[in-house]
Formats: sequence, C-alpha cells, structure tokens
Amino acid sequence: LEQRSELVPYRKIMWLSLPRLCLERVFSFLPDRDRKTAALVCHQWHNVMRSPSLWRHRHFHFSGRISKFRKPHYSSAIAYVSHLGAYLERLEVTVCPPRKTQSALRLKGAITQLVKAPLRSLAVMNLELDRSAWTSSLRASMVGCLISFLQRGSSKLNSICLSGMRNCIHQGLELLSALSHYETRFYPRCYISSLDLEAFFSGSVNVYLNSSVPDNLSQLQCLTDLRLSYSCLSDELLMALQDDNTLQTFSLHCCLKEPHQQLVCGSSWATLASSCPDLKVKISVNQVVNNDRLARMLLPEIPLSEYCMSAFYSPNEDWSPKPLLSDILPQYRHTLQHLNLDLNNFGESLDEELLELVKVCERLVKLSICAFLEIRTVARLLDMTLTQRSSLKEIHVRRNSNVNLTLHTQ
Repeated sequence: LEQRSELVPYRKIMWLSLPRLCLERVFSFLPDRDRKTAALVCHQWHNVMRSPSLWRHRHFHFSGRISKFRKPHYSSAIAYVSHLGAYLERLEVTVCPPRKTQSALRLKGAITQLVKAPLRSLAVMNLELDRSAWTSSLRASMVGCLISFLQRGSSKLNSICLSGMRNCIHQGLELLSALSHYETRFYPRCYISSLDLEAFFSGSVNVYLNSSVPDNLSQLQCLTDLRLSYSCLSDELLMALQDDNTLQTFSLHCCLKEPHQQLVCGSSWATLASSCPDLKVKISVNQVVNNDRLARMLLPEIPLSEYCMSAFYSPNEDWSPKPLLSDILPQYRHTLQHLNLDLNNFGESLDEELLELVKVCERLVKLSICAFLEIRTVARLLDMTLTQRSSLKEIHVRRNSNVNLTLHTQ
C-alpha cells in the first residue's frame, strides 16, 4: 500500500507534465469511441482532443451491411464531416462493391457529403461502377458528384486515388477532363502530384485507342507519381508524359482480363526516360503467362525498378518461367531494385535461373518469391546476402513443398 501511494502521485505528475505534442501523438492511435472517453478525463485532455491535427486524416470502410446493433457506417461518416469536416485534409474511402441498388444509393449519398470537406488528399477505392447495382442514373450522379467537387475548387488537392472505379469510357473521360481542368484552373494554388487511376476504366475498354486520355494527362503540370492500368498505355501517352520532366514514379498494372496486347515502341520509353532522369517504372503482372506477350511488354528501354508477378496457370498449360528469369528480367540488371514473384513451377526446377538472376542484378535490394525451391537454394541466397556478394538487403521466401517453409530475413 505504501508503494502504491507513492506511485500514484508520481504517475499523476508524469501525465500532467507530459507535453501537449506527446499527448496528441498518443491520442492519434485511439479510435473515436476511446477519444470521446479520454476527452472526459480532465480539462487538459479535453482541450488536447480538440486539436485539429487529430482529425486531419480519416479512413472509412463501407461494407454495405446494415446491423441492428450498430450505427450504420454511412451515418457515422456523415456525422464526422458535419462536426469535424473543417479539419479534415486526407480522406480515404474503401468500399465493398454494392450488390443492391439500395446500397449503391446510400454509398453515393455518403460520398457526396464526405467530399464537402476542404481536402488535400482524396482516395475513393473499389466503387466498381460497372456493376448492375449501379443504375445508369446513379452512376451518372456518382460521377457528377466528383466532378462538382473538382469544379468547386474549395480543396487544395495534391493527391487523388480513384482506383477500382471502373467507369465506362464516356463518363471516365468526363471525370478525367475535370481533373485536368482542375489543375489548369487553380494552379499554382492547387496542383496534383500523385494520381492513382488503376482500374479507373471498365476492364473491357481499349483505353489505349482513345487519344483523349493522353491529352488530359498532359495537362497535369506537376505530376510526380502516376499509377495506371496497362490498358491505358500507348506511344501517345508516353509522348504526353514527356512534356513535363517532374514524373518520378510510373506504375502499371497488367491483368489477364484487361486489354494488354497493344504495341508500344521502345523508343517512346527511351525518350521518356531521358526526359525524366529520376523516373522509376513499376510493373505488376497478374496471370499473364505468355512469354511472347511478356517480352512485348517488358522492353529493354524501360527504366524498370520494381517487377511483381503472380502467375497462376493450369498444369496443362505449356508455359515455363525460365525465359522470364533467364532472358527478360536480366535486361534490367542496372535498374531492378525490387522483385516479387509468385510462380507455380511444379515439376520444373528454377533454382539455378533464380540464383543467376540475383547475381547479375547489381541493384537488387529486395527479393520476394513464392515457388518450388530446394532448401540449398535458400541457403545460397542467404550466403550471398551475408557475404555481401549481392546487393540484397531483404529476402522473403515462401517455399512450396510438402513441408511449408516461410523465411523472412533482413
């Protein structure tokens, strides 16, 4: 009891003397329910809880489910913006794509209220407007809501993410045009430096055939980070990106079900790389296992810094990852830094090809691989790292076998 009585005043002094900045940092990890409780502890905590820095970033996830026992997420989001929207600067909204029109209607209403805040960063992900739950009028209203948000110019956006929106070509171009006019209208007060438009258009659309996409993207004068689906890639797009030398990261995602058979000239990539000396290209490939297509996409002129591949193929399909490891990826021995491969190489050894690839890639710092490998191959990778015979600093290996082995090392 004596020890407890001595400790209590000490703890009180410690909390009372804690700087306001430290309290804000601690409170930033609390969910809303705990923040409300903490605000009732004392006057000091109540005042700290009203700091704008605690309410500038917010993430909402709309599952679309309605519970009898919990307040709907839509209502909570709208209440948050009504009371604290003046402080909100970074907004992230991820949704479970609606299956019913009623859910789509509620979702559209919530997002309409959320974008009234003076945002600097906006992310609305996985709307999937090509689903049947979105009627034509609802779809047009959702796109119109975002266009109105951009036209108001009440925010100072520098980052926007609309991945997984899956627009038709007409409405997608309308929104893209509003993005480009947003910057030209309010620059230099407002400019977009980061833009994520992966799966922005519906997967069946041959976006690379439409010249309006490069024209609109060329209007963005301060773009440093751009993410697109491979279906948008064309020589015209690469030429449009050459006009401004601020681009630093260009990410492309290629999916089997989306158009990816267009021809792009290596000279276009070379010109873009020369006009943007700090450019790093990241390519992610999902289920594309045709080596001819891969060779056509992975041109040697690309300043490729990161390559990610998930190759799930049937045992009856005649495909081998060896040309990728032995012929295609070694082209980037001077630029490749991150490599992530998920290969189903059952019945085919890739150990020597993988080890040789790691040896020749002089800038490779991170390797993540899921494949059928021998134990001694993993040991040799570790030995190369520990003896500094390779630039590798981080290895993640998941070895497929009868005995599952997962290795993470740094």
